[in-house]
Amino acid sequence: MSNFIQLVKNEQMKTYSQIATWVMYIVLAVFIIGFGVFMKVDQTIMDDGQTTDGNWKQELQAENEQLRQQAKEQEFVASMNEKQIAMNEYRIENSVEPGGYDVWNFVQDNRTNISIISLLTIIVAAGMIANEFKWGSIKLLLIRPISRTKILASKYVSVLVFAMTMLLFLYVLSFLTGSVLFGFENFMEPYLYWKGEDIQQAPIFQFTLAQYLLSSVNLVMMATFAFMISAIFRNSSLAIGVAIFLMMAGNSIVGFFSDKEWAKFILFANTNLNQFFTGTPIISDLTLSFSVSVLMVYLVLFLGLSWFFFSKRDITNA
Repeated sequence: MSNFIQLVKNEQMKTYSQIATWVMYIVLAVFIIGFGVFMKVDQTIMDDGQTTDGNWKQELQAENEQLRQQAKEQEFVASMNEKQIAMNEYRIENSVEPGGYDVWNFVQDNRTNISIISLLTIIVAAGMIANEFKWGSIKLLLIRPISRTKILASKYVSVLVFAMTMLLFLYVLSFLTGSVLFGFENFMEPYLYWKGEDIQQAPIFQFTLAQYLLSSVNLVMMATFAFMISAIFRNSSLAIGVAIFLMMAGNSIVGFFSDKEWAKFILFANTNLNQFFTGTPIISDLTLSFSVSVLMVYLVLFLGLSWFFFSKRDITNA
């Protein structure tokens, strides 16, 4: 085990010794801080959801009347207005006062940057094996008295460590930036969200943390896919291109085949586990247990193919 941990440390050292890795962190930080400054400047966002102290129930009741009247005049907004009316009524009945834009809203908005982390992790995963062959260092690596399986596993674990480190960096920097720009009250303030046709309530810290973790599933799957392509074809450009294309086109692929019975077995129909907690599944008969099972099968397949090609490859001409 000590040898394996040392291998992972060595892979991390190689990753963070590259200027490109630090550029990735800088790019992500610029996105986070830049977005925060933009939201701070846009006062219409800051004012959204704020109510007058002590009169918030009356204001929500008045808002509901306006929404009902608008729904009668404009039918295309009826469905959206009905949900907002139901949310307002829940707040009134359960004394859950709405607040303005704060640090937790900012943290949730920055969850979209996980797609950027996915892209950056794909780049790292694609080069983890392919670059060893490109630079000719694979021979030096494999002549050591360590099995190929252990070397491959250390590289894959290193990819996961990089991905989770980036995810933690996103969450912490979003929280710090949001606290400075928008203020912070507490970790336990209630947050309301839709789960299917029902309104649910959860502590905001617990909710945002769960959303980040669930969103990391797609990140891990796409990184594993890029890692597999790198192991099979020893070409980082191919791995990056195919993985990014599928990541971008995944939802479109599922939507195109959504009327097929076998569509629920498509990888991208199952990577968004948030759909089981804060929305409606993209395919009606999908369940959480089914999606987790499908994801595990894909994960084993990707890693199995990676191991097979890496362990059987002849490196005499590498």
